[in-house]
Amino acid sequence: MVESWVGAMSRLLPRAIRESGHEFTFLTRDLHHYLRSAPEGTAHPLLGARHVITADTNDLDALLPEIERLHTAFGFDGVLTSCDYYLPAVARIAGHLGLPGPGPEAVTNACRKDATRRVLADAGLPQPRFAVHEEWADIARAAGEIGYPLVVKPVDLCAGMYVRRVDDEAQLAVSVRALGDFPVNARGQRRAPVVLLEELLDGPEVSVETVSHAGAVHVVGVTDKSVGGAPAFIETGHMFPAALTSADTEAAEQTALGALKALGLTDGVVAHTEIKLTIAGPRVVEVNPRPAGNRITELVRHVTGIDLAAAFVEVALGRAPDLRRTDTGLRSAAIGFLVPHTDGTLEALDGSELPDEPGVLEVRLAEPGKTVHAAGSNNEYLGHVMAGDTDGPGARDRVEALLAGLRAGLVIR
Repeated sequence: MVESWVGAMSRLLPRAIRESGHEFTFLTRDLHHYLRSAPEGTAHPLLGARHVITADTNDLDALLPEIERLHTAFGFDGVLTSCDYYLPAVARIAGHLGLPGPGPEAVTNACRKDATRRVLADAGLPQPRFAVHEEWADIARAAGEIGYPLVVKPVDLCAGMYVRRVDDEAQLAVSVRALGDFPVNARGQRRAPVVLLEELLDGPEVSVETVSHAGAVHVVGVTDKSVGGAPAFIETGHMFPAALTSADTEAAEQTALGALKALGLTDGVVAHTEIKLTIAGPRVVEVNPRPAGNRITELVRHVTGIDLAAAFVEVALGRAPDLRRTDTGLRSAAIGFLVPHTDGTLEALDGSELPDEPGVLEVRLAEPGKTVHAAGSNNEYLGHVMAGDTDGPGARDRVEALLAGLRAGLVIR
């Protein structure tokens, strides 16, 4: 495992590896990056690795021979990561060692939003009108050609960072300057200086969760998404399965399958493809060649019994994953996030009674005393509530009702 996130997948993936009967070596350039996020009083799950090795994971030229030496000693069967910023490196490592996995070019194109747009355009896949430029004059001209309002995006960040709606050239200038002031990502990697402009799409957003093995792509299901925090695009909640008509579900699935095929992501990939259901039909938002974040994988598991983290492990080993559905007793599961809208210090947030509420599956909330920042991406949540419904698509309404109670007692000063 080359690096990881510090959130949900940093716990889910080590568990899946262990429960599947495997062991892993963890490579990181900064172990303290993970130890700082460990729950107080507990060891971080990544320390369950058989070996923890420090290596410069940002320098692939130096990393490849180092991993070759480790491979000679340990005999790796697969390589993976849950962190977007290291997916291309992992694909290169797998190819270099002759291990299972998608092609490096396919993964790199999926992880670079501008490359994804170009590949999908060449394949004739439905997506927003877009432009990619570096210089301000070109950016401003392209924005006028696409038409306001539009969306400004970095091509190589994730979690909604610096993705903004802009309604005029003045707002565009502010967004472009803010993006330019963030030249290095959180993992010390220098960013591409180009800016992606996209047509603003109207309609509900969903994601299609898929598993690819041996050239076949299996659709596990479609998740819906709620978004807030304008002009940012912050994910405020999800429900699985999405409450869609069969026609919309089929259209979303087929659009995602077309995108995965165009990119070449048909083997060794658990993917999370985001689709906007516009009045003119589905449009591809982005393709993520890794399991969904924000605990969507847990929503899927609660409803279907399918463990996408475990499937991720198995396809990384070149093995057929277990995608058989089981009757879990739930017909839908949803998660809602507590999103702060102001800076300050968290003084009060009481969810002590929530775990005993009917249908509640998870509650995780920040402790009083935490420094709070108004959310500009998916990185500033104050916690979440997850609930299920045994009868139908009622999980989202249940979660919203529970969050409303939490917000009533939330104090930030």
